[in-house]
Amino acid sequence: MQLTIMATGDNVKAISYLLSKNPNNLYERNHKGHLVRLFYSKCSETELEATIFVTPDPLELVKSDANSYDITHYINDREFAVSSIFCSLIRSALGTALNGQPKEDYAEWVTHPFAFQFDFGPVVSALSDKQLCDLFGPIGYEVTITRPEIQYSFDMKEKSSARFISLKGLKTLQEGLRHLFVLIPVIDDYKHYYIDEKEIEKLERYGEGWLEKHPMRDFIYRQSLRFKEVYSIVENKKPEKMKAEKESKVRLNDLRYEKIVDAVRDMNARSVVDFGSGEGKLSVRLGFVEGIKEILAVEPSQSASLKALGRFDKVKDKETFVVPETLWGSLFYYDDRLKNKDAIILCEVIEHIDEHRLPKVMDTILHDYQPKALILTTPNQEYNEVYDMDDVLRHADHRFEWTRAEFQQWCAARNHRGHYDLRFEGIGEEHATQGCPTQMCVFERKVDE
Repeated sequence: MQLTIMATGDNVKAISYLLSKNPNNLYERNHKGHLVRLFYSKCSETELEATIFVTPDPLELVKSDANSYDITHYINDREFAVSSIFCSLIRSALGTALNGQPKEDYAEWVTHPFAFQFDFGPVVSALSDKQLCDLFGPIGYEVTITRPEIQYSFDMKEKSSARFISLKGLKTLQEGLRHLFVLIPVIDDYKHYYIDEKEIEKLERYGEGWLEKHPMRDFIYRQSLRFKEVYSIVENKKPEKMKAEKESKVRLNDLRYEKIVDAVRDMNARSVVDFGSGEGKLSVRLGFVEGIKEILAVEPSQSASLKALGRFDKVKDKETFVVPETLWGSLFYYDDRLKNKDAIILCEVIEHIDEHRLPKVMDTILHDYQPKALILTTPNQEYNEVYDMDDVLRHADHRFEWTRAEFQQWCAARNHRGHYDLRFEGIGEEHATQGCPTQMCVFERKVDE
């Protein structure tokens, strides 16, 4: 992960004083086990090019007692992608420029605009190219997005899903860096550090003079603050009409849960397996379904399971609530405890698994576990056009996304023994030609089977 700062024109050498880094020396610091380096490849009165990059320690990224057994930490791109982690690691090195406080002799250059080009990457994000352009375009940048060519020894894809972003604009150095330090975490799919009210203060400080006027201001705040409790502090400053409009729109995730709960209720299920249960949001809802006696929440991530336990603990004393049992497990490992249940649920799970591994998973579920019903939900790739996401997947961790026809054909192929009847439904607001954002298949075991 790296950021290259380039500038051309008169007096660009002054930028080195704003960065407070000597062009003749390699800047190198160890920041909590991660190596941060900055060097100049060009530095003259009319041309400057400086690159800052990080060589992280992947073990330091996950070192904490709470996550020490969380295998999902070792299956990610965090140590390679430009992200909130990258920003936190380079902030100290660029602090003088970010705060606009060079030595007094060079203070006049803080407010001087230069013809900058900022190149950074690789970026791994669920945002589309259009959304990325919409973040940087309104604040005066010409945006170029590229994907590196790749060559596999097997037939997979010709271009990487990772992208590199180049921004050109007439800016002060402080402006440019503050734009990056606000918007790179927005591009990131999650933040690795604790988010509280101080994050709002940082956004207001770095966003002064431009963020309030940005057309994607609300989106930037939502992506930056993430947690409902923190974002609500900003939301409460809005006029009542705007808040009412936001509250009236039901989130797609809630619609998925409602649809699944209705399906489980209609089949009078008494025992349910929530595979890939995450933080337990769906399992909690299932716990209030009349007639259910057993819920197994299966999840490979220890940190997610701990959050689920906290969520269950808050409602465990409520009348009629069935407390889910959390199990550490994976779709790839057989578990005799999951056999012969009334329903197994995979809510937005299959698209996170390599496609060639799914047939084995489905055979295990349908022919070894043999539930009375299997409920699958997955994104409808056709609906991405409605989201202006034609060229990217909805989440950086998705291995694929299928059209409705592809999903139906795949489900039919997985039912190769013919033991189940299949029913397909859409979830979310339906588009006239692109269907619903989420598609669902319910496998129902035939009575004579």
